[in-house]
Amino acid sequence: MGRAYEVRKASIQKTGAARGKLYSMYAREIYQVAKTGGTETTSNAALKRLIERAKKDQVPADIIKRAIDKVNSGADESYDSVRYEVFGPAGSTIIVDCLTDNVNRSISSVRAALNKTKCKMGSMGSITYNYDNLCIISFKGLTEEQTLDALIENGIDSVDMELEDDAIVLYGDPQDNFKIKEAITKVLPDVQFDMDEITMLPKDKITLTGEDLEMFNRLITLLDDIEDVQHVYHNVEL
Repeated sequence: MGRAYEVRKASIQKTGAARGKLYSMYAREIYQVAKTGGTETTSNAALKRLIERAKKDQVPADIIKRAIDKVNSGADESYDSVRYEVFGPAGSTIIVDCLTDNVNRSISSVRAALNKTKCKMGSMGSITYNYDNLCIISFKGLTEEQTLDALIENGIDSVDMELEDDAIVLYGDPQDNFKIKEAITKVLPDVQFDMDEITMLPKDKITLTGEDLEMFNRLITLLDDIEDVQHVYHNVEL
């Protein structure tokens, strides 16, 4: 299986309480991105990408609209992006990204989860060097050769490519996310991007068993339950 499969496999089940958290987190993200770059998707590519992703995750249109209307109304909320690097059981590592309006609350919540699972917080940079920060884009409708030609014609050459279940999967620099999609759209105007993610992928993965795996799974569940937690990345093969 390709790396894109692992990203999909690691996604939390977006039902029940998890779906409610998902909606809340998207509302925060959309508000923050719109506040920073403007509420018009024609001039704010980050907002356009975020709304597209929210729609794919079945976030109701009224939640998206309310977040943008909040910016237009002049509401002044502030969210900080904070990252915590965690050493889990038996050599596992976890990266926890939070989007929060209260940093003290987020760090306290994360530390509580670590204490319950006997895991430790690492210093900044102690774990991320073992991960690649990549954008992942997948679609159908072009061959590998056609895709490569489209990228080269638009001056994009630092992209890895995989073929997975008849779909082209591209891995590139997050800053090239929009440029890559634009290059594909030029030759395939009706393209549907099945995956459009910016993620952290581990350079190497490990396998846990027994009590180590149980403790790791408990930690991931506790982190997913924290309101401020936006993304959780790890190096464990599940």
